[in-house]
Amino acid sequence: MNEKVKKIVLMTILFVPILFSASLYLPFPKGKLKPAPVVSLSLVDRKNTVLREILSEEGGHCHWVTLEEVSTDLLKATLVAEDRYFYLHPGINPFAIIRALFQNIRRGQVVSGASTISQQVVRNIYRKRRNLFAKMHEIWLAIRMERTISKDNIFTQYLNRIYYGNQAYGIGAASRLYFDKSPADLSLAEGAFLAGLPRSPSTHNPYSHFAQAKKRQEQILYQMFIRGYIPSAKWERAKAESLRLIPAKQNFRAPHFCDFILQKIPMSQKRMLSRIQTSCDYALQEKVEKLVGDHIQSLENKSITNAAVIIMDNATGEILSMVGSKDFFNNRHDGQVNGAVSLRQPGSTLKPFTYGLALERGMTAAELLEDKDYYFLTPDGSYSPRNYDNKFHGKVRLRQALACSYNVPAVTLLDKLGTDLLFQRLKMMDFESLDKSPSHYGVGLTLGNGEVTLLELTRAYSALAREGIYVEDRSILKCFDTQEREIIWDRQEISRRIFSPQIAYLLTDILADKDARVPAFGYLSPLNLPFECAVKTGTSADFRDNWTVGYTPKYTVGVWVGNFDATPMFNISGVTGCGPLFKDIMLLLESKNVEVNFSRAEDVIKVKICPLSGNLATEHCPGIMEDIFIEGSEPQEFCSLHTETESPVSIPFNREEEFEIAFPLDNDVFKMDPILRRSFQRIKLKTNIPDETSIDSVEWWVGNQKIGDVPSPFSLYWNMKPGLHRIRAVAFKGKNRLKSSSVTIKVEE
Repeated sequence: MNEKVKKIVLMTILFVPILFSASLYLPFPKGKLKPAPVVSLSLVDRKNTVLREILSEEGGHCHWVTLEEVSTDLLKATLVAEDRYFYLHPGINPFAIIRALFQNIRRGQVVSGASTISQQVVRNIYRKRRNLFAKMHEIWLAIRMERTISKDNIFTQYLNRIYYGNQAYGIGAASRLYFDKSPADLSLAEGAFLAGLPRSPSTHNPYSHFAQAKKRQEQILYQMFIRGYIPSAKWERAKAESLRLIPAKQNFRAPHFCDFILQKIPMSQKRMLSRIQTSCDYALQEKVEKLVGDHIQSLENKSITNAAVIIMDNATGEILSMVGSKDFFNNRHDGQVNGAVSLRQPGSTLKPFTYGLALERGMTAAELLEDKDYYFLTPDGSYSPRNYDNKFHGKVRLRQALACSYNVPAVTLLDKLGTDLLFQRLKMMDFESLDKSPSHYGVGLTLGNGEVTLLELTRAYSALAREGIYVEDRSILKCFDTQEREIIWDRQEISRRIFSPQIAYLLTDILADKDARVPAFGYLSPLNLPFECAVKTGTSADFRDNWTVGYTPKYTVGVWVGNFDATPMFNISGVTGCGPLFKDIMLLLESKNVEVNFSRAEDVIKVKICPLSGNLATEHCPGIMEDIFIEGSEPQEFCSLHTETESPVSIPFNREEEFEIAFPLDNDVFKMDPILRRSFQRIKLKTNIPDETSIDSVEWWVGNQKIGDVPSPFSLYWNMKPGLHRIRAVAFKGKNRLKSSSVTIKVEE
């Protein structure tokens, strides 16, 4: 070996140890000690009941805790089980390494690694393949870490990173998984049991190898006793304690609500969070889920498979409960579809907002509206709305028209107001689902020909309960980062006035009026509750969707019943399909409230009126009633219909006048609605007879088929059918008869 090579070898021998020793003083990269990659995300309810655990990037559950949040017995058990000289060595234990080396040589295999707690922290951070080089790298980093952070911080890292089996990383997740306790509440027996799992999580798996895990626990308890960590009496009690493991099942509570929450949070923010406290009240959620299941089971013979419910707190807009289907795990009926946020036709549930606009423009609850045959021209042809009971009710007060959900008055009102007005008001309440132009929906918007979600409806009704103030729904109360520090959830509070307090109160009073809805729903309706409750039902075309949405001063409840595959239900309306479930939920919510009454808005007064004229009542008016008015809008005139003497008025009949069909007219064209039930698509055949007493009856003919023989007022409904049709009428007076001219109409598909 020449002189130059000798010098290089000598320099290497001298400087490598020096460089290695110097490198031990390099600070450990603190970025590697951040908990984010291992901390899982917990969704909890408003009282911190765990709803769901979202796996961390490491594929497990972890809840970061401090040493102060862990029982002293568990800390001692962990030191005895893993590294009883932890607080004495510099990161490695030379004596343990020498002992392990001799044990491995004698056995001819690796039976002991002699890794300290510090080395195990490094191994869990870097996760390299197990070989000699990796071991040296682990030792080097462990020593550096000891020089960078305190022993307590290293112990904290260990307790939060070590694997306890069954996807539980860290003692926080393990104590919740196996015993449903916080680490601070663990007994000595439970702490020793958990301390024994990290040595071999698979062979000591409590769910599959409980005997081995229990044996390991007993060994740790014995070591704690003989080394003076615990007295004899405590050791004996711990050995005798019966361990009660939580069954091996995944927490999966309020599934649709949890999915709803997770969709609101961007992936970039999820990595920063360890816990989200939601608005859900899980104790309430469980009860509502049970009510939904029982209710749908009772309707199985009506071809109904699913329901959805939302409960909101009116004061805050918080969602207290969200049930998206009868059974989340029922694949046969698409149980994982969330009916609370799915698009469906809302039926009549949008009508109150049409009437609210009418009240804003000077109408009153006592206003008389015509419920009769109307025809509206649309881009697709003539449209004639029909009521649910297939009848017209003549002049009805606005109060009764809304309470009984008559279709014709609502459509005629919107025709006068303009669809744009209702559309823009709904948009103010964030009906984002209505994404077409107002002209696309037309006057049918008030009858629910546009698709919305149950959440949108419930949110809008809560604005009426809030005296006309709309607020955005709230489902996230608090967020915590991986260090359990509360962070500000990026949420802009939205609050808008939709109606004045007076208009909101008028609508509330009408929707809560049990007497006003009797003509449509009867006295024994499930909508009648033992306290004030404003409520509205809806049924979409072909019985595909049932709705009931309503509120008390404290809560707003929205209920949908139907089938996710759009299969029609068997002759079920909103009051019969949703009403009983709505009633049960409201009774559950208000069972402890003593006062459930709406506060009357300022400047709203009661006035006695005539129910037939809508004007101020006189002593001659039958059935005098009271109604409420915004002060200044009450009637100023007394009823002129009822006086002391009333004489009938007769109209002379000119027998020479030609007998004609008044409707339809010759060459009229009608178009079938592809959504509305065929039984609703009718036209009313009418004549021009001025004096009904002059005629006994009228026969109606379509083509060569007689479709009816009717007395006064001689009108007859005919269910339209596609094609060309010739219509004629024949009037009878005794033995005399008079034929009308025929009219020809066309009905298009």
